[in-house]
Amino acid sequence: MRHITTLVVLILLLCGHKGLLAQKKLKTENIILITLDGFRWRELFTGADKDLISEKDFVKDEEALKSLFWHDDPLVRRQKLLPFIWTTLVQEGQIYGNRQLNNKVNLHNKHRFSYPGYNEILTGFTDDRRVDSNDKKDNPNKTVLEFINEQKGFRKKVAAFGSWDVFPYILNKNRSGLLINAGFDTASTPHLTNHEKFLNKMQAQVPSPWLNVRLDAFTHYFAMEHLKKASPRVLYVAYGETDDFAHDGNYEAYLKSAHQTDAFIKNLWTWVQHSPKYRNKTTFIITTDHGRGNTKKSWQDHGSNVGEADETWFIVAGPDTEALGELKEPAQYHTDQVAQTITTLLGLKYTPEKAAGEAIKTALPNLPNKNSAK
Repeated sequence: MRHITTLVVLILLLCGHKGLLAQKKLKTENIILITLDGFRWRELFTGADKDLISEKDFVKDEEALKSLFWHDDPLVRRQKLLPFIWTTLVQEGQIYGNRQLNNKVNLHNKHRFSYPGYNEILTGFTDDRRVDSNDKKDNPNKTVLEFINEQKGFRKKVAAFGSWDVFPYILNKNRSGLLINAGFDTASTPHLTNHEKFLNKMQAQVPSPWLNVRLDAFTHYFAMEHLKKASPRVLYVAYGETDDFAHDGNYEAYLKSAHQTDAFIKNLWTWVQHSPKYRNKTTFIITTDHGRGNTKKSWQDHGSNVGEADETWFIVAGPDTEALGELKEPAQYHTDQVAQTITTLLGLKYTPEKAAGEAIKTALPNLPNKNSAK
């Protein structure tokens, strides 16, 4: 009996030691979180929509747009639209949400528009009662970015850049103390670079089509300058144009904006791969805050009454994530899994005030996948 007890204790110790080893194997020291507002899974996985690209109400120059993004094969179409994602990230990481393969990602929140969607991504849980509008009200929930900013080694190393001017409220800038540059904010940190000074000047001179959303180029390059200058450990970049062009019914601009965002992501990825501080130490997580309708009448919109508005997707690529490419197995995932995935990769234990979605097991080393469809 004594030998059996000793054996059991030894096994338990070895299991615990194995768990510690698994934790030590994590290479991720930095996270770059990226969102494309309201970008549909259909364009991500099949490229330009054949019904919308030929619709005169949404496209001014069909021939020119087709020359850029059309091909009869949807696998070629998606690569024409998003070349970096489908030639590099697909080789380096994992892409979830191709519903044609029954690989699904969905929202849990019932509202299916931006503020509740970002709350779900950034907290890991829904709050349909208190987060029920896009109004500029401070988020009562603490986001994962605020949590990380409070941890040892991360203080003042978390930053967010967004095109939409509601992000200071979603991230509760007054309470969190996070560095947030959103809407038409200018760079205001000490020792501005020449590029930041130039961007400040240009943003004031280049009009945006919208009252509360700036052009994504400003968001991107403000974020890039901060990345180079301040070396944040967690950087959030929230591009917004795709949603606003869709609301405007401008499918041509929607596609071109998505294509440009793919180039922005390539710019970030390439810089990271050439930086000793970030190379082989940084995980990219890319997702969207909500889906949108699928028909000619509904594609411009989203919300609780719009079909497909709860259908999303995500991409994970980094040193701890196995390069599986496009996930083709039937499975169900949810947007609320992003927050725990971020903290798990950083070796942090995230315990929010409400139960959060579990980490995406497939994106982590040595962890079984529990999301397979039954």
